[in-house]
Amino acid sequence: MNTLQSPAHNRSPRLLLIYPATHKLGWARYFQLPSLSLQQVAAVTPSNWDVTLVDESQDAIPSGKNFDLVGITAMTHQATRAYEIAGQFRGEGVPVIMGGMHPTVLPEEALAHADAVVIGEAEPVMSRLLDDFLCGRLETVYRAPIPQDDQIDVPWPRREILAGKRYLTTQTVQASRGCPYDCAFCTVTPYFGNRFRYRSAADILAEIRSFPRKLVIFLDDNLLGDPAKAKPILEGMAELGVRWGSQTSLRFAEDPELLKLVARSGCIGLFVGIESVTGHYSRLAKSSGATSQGELMKRVRDAGIILETSLIFGFDDHDQSIFEKTLRFVEEFSPSVPTFNLLTPYPGTRLFQQYEQEGRILHRDWNRYNHSEVVFQPKLMTPEQLYRGWLEARKAAYTWPSILSRVWKNPGRRFTNLAYNLLRKGPNDRLKAPAEGDVSF
Repeated sequence: MNTLQSPAHNRSPRLLLIYPATHKLGWARYFQLPSLSLQQVAAVTPSNWDVTLVDESQDAIPSGKNFDLVGITAMTHQATRAYEIAGQFRGEGVPVIMGGMHPTVLPEEALAHADAVVIGEAEPVMSRLLDDFLCGRLETVYRAPIPQDDQIDVPWPRREILAGKRYLTTQTVQASRGCPYDCAFCTVTPYFGNRFRYRSAADILAEIRSFPRKLVIFLDDNLLGDPAKAKPILEGMAELGVRWGSQTSLRFAEDPELLKLVARSGCIGLFVGIESVTGHYSRLAKSSGATSQGELMKRVRDAGIILETSLIFGFDDHDQSIFEKTLRFVEEFSPSVPTFNLLTPYPGTRLFQQYEQEGRILHRDWNRYNHSEVVFQPKLMTPEQLYRGWLEARKAAYTWPSILSRVWKNPGRRFTNLAYNLLRKGPNDRLKAPAEGDVSF
């Protein structure tokens, strides 16, 4: 049990929430989305606390002298920077709590840098944690129960703490959590429930009505995962006349009526995971019906919805032929915006556990667990072959002929589609293949 000093009783306690940045973003920081998790932490913080949010992509890290407690969230690629920030405040005598995915899966590691760690969802435990802190009995671990029901009841995020910051939009919503699929490379199911859990449609629509503008971004892993729960949300948005985007699975397009409703509700873009075009992890073979994934993609595009597809290189059944196979797939089916990533075995996943047991994890430099660097030993090629194949495929997919071909084959929203492709082309053009032997793993 921790007996850290609580704040003076003649003023409100002060909580600083920090979202770490791993690199300088420049002008691109204005196209980012704010941390919804920290806004939700602020929402469940008792009203007697003064809360400040610092997003390091936009703000400088302040001195700890004006705060009684610091909370830092971290995904794996942010962990090293989060630990550096935590060390700064603890050096000033300010206690630090840490939460987010990385401290959830590696709490003992995080506790070497923090006074307390939240494991799992923060909303159920935050009030008790803060009360314990004020009473001088802060514990080292606060573990949220793994949800077993199919509903979420959380307060609306506190968007006013974003004042003075500039983002693509602050009108972000989370309608659901959890997932029944339990993929080996994902941490959602083990820590956030093995079913789709939704907020009530009425609560979601009321939140959207409070927005001053029409654009809404859903931050769900699979917004349309449970069509029965998603339909009331979609029908309500159709009446509100909003425009929205989210992430989901292509399975929803197997139902023509659901696809029509998604389009009618104002959907302008969806991000879907294809994962691999061949082999065990191919979602091309995971459709629950007889319709091919390529046909489902065409249906979505014909409905006027921009489709961004995520394709991953590095699975154990991938050899060097995977790059050409993937490029042929992109050429044939023309997803609006193809995205190529390197497989990243995150700690807390079955994939990480497998690779660690097999001695294939190359290092634990968390900064490099970012989908753009090889952090494990592939099975059927060298790390350098995987990296170079990924880089060359990215460049090939964003040549002018490839871009114009995709835009032409996507009849809806051609101007927006072109703009998205140009935003991807710039970073791809700046990628430079290293000289032979210069890639370190």
